[in-house]
Amino acid sequence: MIQSSLTPSTITIIVLYHSRHGTTQQLARHIARGIESVEHCQASLRTVADINPDDAHPTADPIIEIKELKQCDGLAIGSPVWFGNMSAAMKHFWDQTTSLWISGDLIDKPACVFTSSSSPHGGQETTQQSMMLPLLHHGMMIMGLPYSEPNLHTSFKGGTPYGASSISKQGHSGLDKQVTELAFAQGQRLAKAALALSSINTSFP
Repeated sequence: MIQSSLTPSTITIIVLYHSRHGTTQQLARHIARGIESVEHCQASLRTVADINPDDAHPTADPIIEIKELKQCDGLAIGSPVWFGNMSAAMKHFWDQTTSLWISGDLIDKPACVFTSSSSPHGGQETTQQSMMLPLLHHGMMIMGLPYSEPNLHTSFKGGTPYGASSISKQGHSGLDKQVTELAFAQGQRLAKAALALSSINTSFP
């Protein structure tokens, strides 16, 4: 993503993900593209640390630091489907955010979720719902994908009203075009909401 110097009017949205085989990482990048298509919005791609070092996969994106969440204006989080739930690494990260919950640092910030699975019935929607739970406890404002997105009606490779998703077999490279368009749209919608909320908060201290 573009790493230009920030201006006072620029807002930052974190795209946080855990990816085992790369599909969730690809979705994160398309969401980040959607965010940065909105003027004055910058995406910050971050990942979470694997619990078991032997499971770690190389990534070009830095591991998230909890303090970064205090400073962001919005958040998108993504995880592959693990038995209908978010991955252990993503859950472990959120289990360490009690200090943010106590201080209320994430209250009223917009957020969205995204996921990927290797089969149509892998548990995408329950995984997305599992990622929403800590966000709700933090007081965040969760956004999905409305059916005004045409691809949500016709895509067979992913996409849910809960957020962007992908169905792809392990080892297959590239995402379906409709899936990438939905991810882009989700990032764009999140950015517009974050920008509007930021403007409101600036105008009415």
